[in-house]
Amino acid sequence: MDAFLHQVLAGLATGGIYASLALAMVMIYQATHLVNFAQGEMAMFATYIAWSLINAGMPYWPAFALTVGISFFMGILIERIIIRPVENASVLSVVVVFIALLVILNSLAGWIYTYTLKSFPSPFPQRAGFKFMSAHEIGAIGVTLLVLAALYGFFRFTPLGLAMRAAAQNPESARLVGIRVGWMLALGWGLAAAIGAIAGMMVAPIVYLDPNMMGGVLLYAFAAALLGGIDSPGGAVLGGFLVGVLENVLGAFVIGNELKLSVALVLIVGVLLVKPSGFFGKVHVTRV
Repeated sequence: MDAFLHQVLAGLATGGIYASLALAMVMIYQATHLVNFAQGEMAMFATYIAWSLINAGMPYWPAFALTVGISFFMGILIERIIIRPVENASVLSVVVVFIALLVILNSLAGWIYTYTLKSFPSPFPQRAGFKFMSAHEIGAIGVTLLVLAALYGFFRFTPLGLAMRAAAQNPESARLVGIRVGWMLALGWGLAAAIGAIAGMMVAPIVYLDPNMMGGVLLYAFAAALLGGIDSPGGAVLGGFLVGVLENVLGAFVIGNELKLSVALVLIVGVLLVKPSGFFGKVHVTRV
C-alpha cells in the first residue's frame, strides 16, 4: 500500500509538470488551432538559459524569474518573426514551420551546450519532504499550483486577460470592439513560452539537462492535452495530473518502467479513436 501511495503522489508531481506544458500547448492551439510541436524544445532552450545564469553565479530564484521573463519575450519574438508571416498559409506549411523550429532549437542547444548530460539544481532542500514524496516533488506541485492559480486570476479578472481570451475565441468580434488581436496572440505565445520554461526548470532536476530531455515530456503533455480537451485549459491541467498518475502506477505495477512511454501513445490513439474532443473539449458540429 505504501508503494502504491508513493507512486500516486510522485505521479501527481510529474503530472503537474505535464499539466503546465499541456496548458502551454492549449493556449497556442486556442490562438492558432494548431499544435506547437516545438513547445518542448522552447522549454528545453529556456532551461539551458537558466542553467547558464546559475553557473554564472546568479542565485536560483532570480535566475528562475529572469529565465521566465526572457522566455516570455522569446515567445513574442517567435510569434512576430516566424509564425505571423505564415498565419494564413496552409495547415501543412505551418506544421512544417513548427517542426523546423523544433529542429533548429534542438540543434542550436546541442551546438552551444553540447549533448553531454548536465545536472540541474533543485531549489528545494534535499533533506526536506516526507515518507512518500521528495522535497523536489512537493515543490514542483507547489510551483505548478501557484502558476495555475496566477493564470486563472489573470484570465478571469484582468482586462488584458479577458482581451486575450476574446481574441483567441472570436478574433472577428474582438477586432470590432477595438482589441488588437495580433498583439493579443503574440502575448499568448509569450505566456505559453514562459509556462513551458517553468515546466522545463521543474523537470530538469529529475531527468537531467540535455537537448533531448523534453521529448518524452512533450509526448505526455500532448496526451494530457488530448485527454482533457485540446481546446480546454482546465481539461489539459486535469489531464496532466491524470497522465502523471497513470504513467507511474502502470509503470511500477503493470508494464514496467521500460514501457512507460507507451502509456502516452496508447492514450493518444485511444482518445483520438473514442473521443477526439477529449473529456472537456468542445464538440464542433458542422451541418452538411
